[in-house]
Amino acid sequence: MKLNERSVAHYATCDSPADHTGFLRKRVERHHHHGTSYQRRWFVLKGNLLFYFEERESREPMGLVVLEGCTVELCEAAEEFAFAIRFDDAGARAYVLVADGQAAMEAWVKALSRASFDYMRLVVRELEKQLEEACKSLAACRKSPRRSSSSGRKRHLSNPALQPLQEKPTTLENGYSTWSSGGCVTGGATSPDHDGGQTKPPPLPPRRRSAASSATGSPSPGLSPAMLESPVPPETICFSKLHNWYGQEIAVLRREWQERQKRGHP
Repeated sequence: MKLNERSVAHYATCDSPADHTGFLRKRVERHHHHGTSYQRRWFVLKGNLLFYFEERESREPMGLVVLEGCTVELCEAAEEFAFAIRFDDAGARAYVLVADGQAAMEAWVKALSRASFDYMRLVVRELEKQLEEACKSLAACRKSPRRSSSSGRKRHLSNPALQPLQEKPTTLENGYSTWSSGGCVTGGATSPDHDGGQTKPPPLPPRRRSAASSATGSPSPGLSPAMLESPVPPETICFSKLHNWYGQEIAVLRREWQERQKRGHP
């Protein structure tokens, strides 16, 4: 493979984003000394090109590794956190690199393994397969008959939380309507009639005869004829009005008792 050295050097140092960067120690074989040493270099990964520089601020790369037809794997070495880039060709050079820690080593191995065009080709094929399956599924959904809107309305109404609130019917105790703490009960409220199955309004409280009336049924002198009639019409049955009406009778009886007490104790 022939590369334009000037173009490659510009690509290595331009402002284009890098896929991964960091310091690694690169193993150097010294055959004439029969030993191995490591050099600390600044590595920059862009696409499938791995550049390494002498320093982080260097403007020209010292070398380049084209990540095609290679595998990235952990290797046994005297140095900890070492991994190698090996090529399929028998005579190709292997690059042994050492990271500063476990996390850095795993990040580099992951990034280098995904850098080649072979890996990208596999990813594109997998995405194309998923897209094809999604298109088939969408086409099958469009061919299937649509459900009627009435079924959706039934599901909506089947939810108790979405049902309209119903007024609580008036209960009966001993044949008379009762009042809840919520306020007045309108005369239009109905209670079930178990005999005929029809609904009818609850009965009004009966007219009350004065306790101070005589045996002949004549009213007490302190009570006016208007007080003997219930002031509550059938359409406005309200506890507060009944309370005030019966309270007038009690007030009259109290005044009469006080007068008798005065006459008996001058």
